[in-house]
Amino acid sequence: MHQHTDQFYIDKILQGDTQAFSVLVERYQTYVYTIVLRMVRVKEEAEEIAQDTFIKAYQSIGSFRGESKFSSWLYSIAYRKALDSIRKNKKYKAVELNEEITEGSIETIENALSYMEDKERSKVIQECVLQLPEVEAGLITLYYFEEKSVKEIAVITKLKEDNIKVKLYRSRKKMFTLLQNYEVFKIS
Repeated sequence: MHQHTDQFYIDKILQGDTQAFSVLVERYQTYVYTIVLRMVRVKEEAEEIAQDTFIKAYQSIGSFRGESKFSSWLYSIAYRKALDSIRKNKKYKAVELNEEITEGSIETIENALSYMEDKERSKVIQECVLQLPEVEAGLITLYYFEEKSVKEIAVITKLKEDNIKVKLYRSRKKMFTLLQNYEVFKIS
C-alpha cells in the first residue's frame, strides 16, 4: 500500500475532501498527545488539548504554507495550546537548578537519554521529565523523544534557537539532578 505525503492529504482537504484530514489525525495523534501530556500532566486535559489542536489545525489548514514540515506546524499548535492551558491554570512547578553540575555530568545525562530502549531507564526518564517545569518537559520531549532539531523546535515553539539551547542545557542539568535519585543512574 502506497503511503502518501502530508502535502497530498493537505491538498485533498483544500479541495474539499474532509475525510483526508482523518489520515493526518491518525498519523500524528500519538505524537501530539504525548507532547501535550508531558506539558500539562493531566490525561483528560491532554486529550482535550490534543483534540483542540486538531480542530485548530483543520480550521487553519489553508494558512499552512509548507515552509516547515506539517508535523512541525501541527506540534507548534499543540505546544501553544498546552502553554495557554498552563497559563490559564497557573500550574507552575519549580525544580532547583544544580549549578555545580559539570559539563561531564551533562554528557552522562545525554548518554542516559540515548539508551532509552532499556525499559527501566525509559520509565525513570519519563517520570523525571514529568517533574520538570511544563515548558522544559515539552522541549525535552521534542528534542529527545520526537528527535526534533533545535531549528525545528524553534519553528514549533517560536522561541529563538539560542534560548532553546539554554533551556535544554538547564533542563538536562535538572534531569541529571532528578536522575541521581534513581539507582539505575547512580554514578560511581
